[in-house]
Amino acid sequence: MEESNITIAQKIKLEPIVNIAKKIGLKEEDLFLYGPYMAKVDLGLIKKIDKEYGKLILVTAMTPTKAGEGKSTVAVGLTQGLSKLGKNAMVCLREPSLGPCFGMKGGASGGGYSQVLPMEDINLHFTGDIHAISSANNLLSAVIDNHIVQGNSLQINPDSVIWRRSLDMNDRTLRNIYVGCDERKVCLRSDIFDITAASEVMAILCLAEDIKDLKKRLSRIVVAYSYNGKPIYARDLNVNGAMAALLKQAINPNLVQTTEKVPAFVHGGPFANIAHGCNSLIATKLALKLADYVVTEAGFGADLGAEKFFDIKCRIGKLKPNAVVLVATIRALEMHGGGDVKKGLCNLEKHIESIRLFNVPLVVVLNKFTGDSEDDIKVVEERCKELGVDFVVADPWHKSGEGCIDLSRKVLDIIDGNEFRFLYEADQSIKEKIGAIATKIYGADEVEYTKDAERHLSRIEILNLDRLPVCMAKTQMSLSDDPSLIGRPKNFKITVRDMKISAGAGFIVVMTGKIVTMPGLPKEPNAERIDIGDEGRISGLF
Repeated sequence: MEESNITIAQKIKLEPIVNIAKKIGLKEEDLFLYGPYMAKVDLGLIKKIDKEYGKLILVTAMTPTKAGEGKSTVAVGLTQGLSKLGKNAMVCLREPSLGPCFGMKGGASGGGYSQVLPMEDINLHFTGDIHAISSANNLLSAVIDNHIVQGNSLQINPDSVIWRRSLDMNDRTLRNIYVGCDERKVCLRSDIFDITAASEVMAILCLAEDIKDLKKRLSRIVVAYSYNGKPIYARDLNVNGAMAALLKQAINPNLVQTTEKVPAFVHGGPFANIAHGCNSLIATKLALKLADYVVTEAGFGADLGAEKFFDIKCRIGKLKPNAVVLVATIRALEMHGGGDVKKGLCNLEKHIESIRLFNVPLVVVLNKFTGDSEDDIKVVEERCKELGVDFVVADPWHKSGEGCIDLSRKVLDIIDGNEFRFLYEADQSIKEKIGAIATKIYGADEVEYTKDAERHLSRIEILNLDRLPVCMAKTQMSLSDDPSLIGRPKNFKITVRDMKISAGAGFIVVMTGKIVTMPGLPKEPNAERIDIGDEGRISGLF
């Protein structure tokens, strides 16, 4: 029986974080220590370090199974492989949410011998960033409802409040609630909770450049509309300063280490199916100043995470990615092919086509699992050869950086081969942007809009926000908006059922299909397996 993530993590002797920091030229005074093995790094260093950016490598994947295909594990393994080849490398990952941790997927800090550590702390409360984001989000909610009760000088229409409360937990009962109810059960208004990973405050933290930019973005949040239809912003309630104060420490990147003592930033945690799916821009930019090679990942398949990484994060942050690693597994190929790897290749092929639209050098990596047959691996290799795309096999789980040496060499071979481009231009209309993503990335024939979507689109255009990029909220289980359509769906429509303005983050959220922003727990949640022993050792985290 294979060792679990947590068993492996607990037997690795960690290096003091001050020593890890020295590997990338940081001094102890640059750190805010959270015990001996975790620290925050002063974000002000970005402007102080006089160095050109290093090379930026994105790890993405084919449409995954429910268990995930190991993007984070490959990202960590690749970084360790580059380090073994003598390169100054860092990895930048997202912070795990407690929702999936106690729900279905378990931990999200890599796996096996390619993890970021200390795994238990990272997967649970870590340095408190997500709690700070929830608090800032809910402070704004509290102030909105208080303002309405205390005279409502802004003439906020309670039925038009679009700002939602948030919680970092999967709790489906919070999808529809009533607030401000008195003893007669007369309520102020209905409300909805989002999981914190879907909060605009999370997106703002992950796209802000510094404290000044953070405050500016928080001030731009549209929270409601007045009785005469005028938008109400967070700045109208004079609460953006207090929200920024709650995020004072959270905005600084978190420094930890991999299983092979390679420096890692783990900062920010938006989901890619309901948010933009990338770690913080601050962490990525600081890493690019500190290291020659920076490996990062973007959530779920390339149709979600990679597209948003390119069209949102790289656009807002003025980043130019230098290479893409597309993760495939025999397990996922079998799922998409109904048990037949060859038939499942259609899904991988579509993701290859999609990434090529951005003109970034690409390598497909087969993340090898125990039990994968050489015959199946050969099928994938031969198809990649026919498509003219580089292919390697990696085993980061069992062999750590050594299992990614071939991948590391291949990345070094292809890096900087092309000139990156966006899928769409900023001056295109919202519908043109949605259409480009739906037809070119998902493979849809057309896009249809509900009345709610059309109504909110009109409001976006009236507010002159139609130049913003779009953030598609879509199922991660299919290229379409129907999770049951596996493989490479054909002859389908994408249904846009609503749109949400995220003016602070700087994008428009486009809701498709039946996607929800507050996930639920499975029938047997991982929370039933997690425990802590008398000696303080945690068990049950995957």
